[in-house]
Amino acid sequence: MKSKKASFRIIFRPEPEGGYTVIVPSLPGCITYGEDMQAAREMAQDAIAAYLVSYEHGGLL
Repeated sequence: MKSKKASFRIIFRPEPEGGYTVIVPSLPGCITYGEDMQAAREMAQDAIAAYLVSYEHGGLL
């Protein structure tokens, strides 16, 4: 069976103290942070995966 791959638009917001806050507009409350662009991208992938697992288990409204 093929697995489906979803894509989400993410917003990288540079922070004055350094690093990037990452917001996933289509997943309310899905926000994370990374010290550089690569870390922010990886954290976004992890945050999206955790959000979707929680959603599947009824953890989110």
